[in-house]
Amino acid sequence: MSNPFRRVSLTQWILIAMVVGVTVGALFPATDEPGRFAATQLKPLSTIFLRMIKSVIVPIIFSTLVIGIAGHGDDMKRVGRLALKSIIYFEVITTVALFIGLGAVNLIKPGVGVQLAAPAAAAQEMAATAKTLTPGTFLEHIVPQSFFEAAAGNEVLQIVFWSILFGVGLSQVTGRPKELVLGTIEGLAEVMFKFTAFVMRYAPIGIGAAIAVTVSHSGLGVLYNLLKLILTLYGALVVLIVCVLLPVALIARVPIRKFLSAVKQPALIAFSTTSSEAALPRAMQAMESIGVPRRIVAFVMPTGYSFNLDGTTLYLAVASIFVAQAAGHPLTLWHQLTMMLTLMLTSKGVAAVPRASLVILSGTLATFGLPLEGVAVILGVDELMDMGRTTVNLVGNCLATVVMARWEGEFDPDAPILPPEDSARQMGLELEAEAQLARGAGPEPQAS
Repeated sequence: MSNPFRRVSLTQWILIAMVVGVTVGALFPATDEPGRFAATQLKPLSTIFLRMIKSVIVPIIFSTLVIGIAGHGDDMKRVGRLALKSIIYFEVITTVALFIGLGAVNLIKPGVGVQLAAPAAAAQEMAATAKTLTPGTFLEHIVPQSFFEAAAGNEVLQIVFWSILFGVGLSQVTGRPKELVLGTIEGLAEVMFKFTAFVMRYAPIGIGAAIAVTVSHSGLGVLYNLLKLILTLYGALVVLIVCVLLPVALIARVPIRKFLSAVKQPALIAFSTTSSEAALPRAMQAMESIGVPRRIVAFVMPTGYSFNLDGTTLYLAVASIFVAQAAGHPLTLWHQLTMMLTLMLTSKGVAAVPRASLVILSGTLATFGLPLEGVAVILGVDELMDMGRTTVNLVGNCLATVVMARWEGEFDPDAPILPPEDSARQMGLELEAEAQLARGAGPEPQAS
């Protein structure tokens, strides 16, 4: 007799876990009462999942990026061309997102009538952190002083920088040393994708616990206090998706159904955990499974986590003007545009800082003389808004990989959608074929 639970896909299990998590969080709210169970006590279950996923990020980025560069010989022009196209694309899309948020917050005015609370010590600390970040410190931050230190801190941009240089260096090596190093890294890549598949079996438990903790901590009642702000953000995110990301997908001739089918599971992970990093390994697998070459996935996806935060950029525009409205400090169009320029620049520099968007927001408010009490108000619903902006960040980065692949003429729209496990297996076969070519041997003859 077949097990009926085997027919339930991982995506369906995640959806079920999210519903259960909301229910448990609502039934068992956070409390100071000793001996009483609260859903916040489930946080270790979600932390375990996030830690396991984050432990995969560095080896996956390093191995796939090095293989993508060194596996293509000495053609460094393609790497430079891809980097330039990616940065231009990122800047255009994030700038449009910024102005969509600016338009939405000025149209709906969610901050009018909101009472600001007392100043928050956390907001002041965030502002102090943001003030220390300058364009110079950002450039310094890109370059790691130790690969292992960067790996321990999951500094994605530093890992990308170091891996690119390593891949370029390896591409200049010939003979057995290159074969040995490249073969080892190929094995690492395949093992880590298998590792990810094992970790994802725990995903429903970790995601359900994360949702339960969020609802238990914030409560459903907090929605009513700042409902207008939340709806403004989510409405603006929908506009961004429909009016920007969808047209980009159509112009680039992205197969919409295939793309949505591939991205739905990583998007659910991003939404429920409010962590782009948690969804990164699965998203990389998903994009490769629909025909995006791994060299493009390995470069565009991690780089986008610092330069292509569409949802976060839009959120910063909404949140900053919301605080100005709540504080009764109307800003002229010139001041708003100046603030948007500041946000556009500073949002690139703190990708690895915990709650980076609040750090940027606090620093910007302090720069423009706006009260930090506004951050204290937003903190109450930030987790709920973080779900939406993190999901859009993830979807935007996935779309960017397909657009870049199409732009480079390397996207295969006829590729069958492979389950992540099959995608990893196919990746291993391709790596072996490339290794044979690197050794100077042709591909194995096929039987006629």
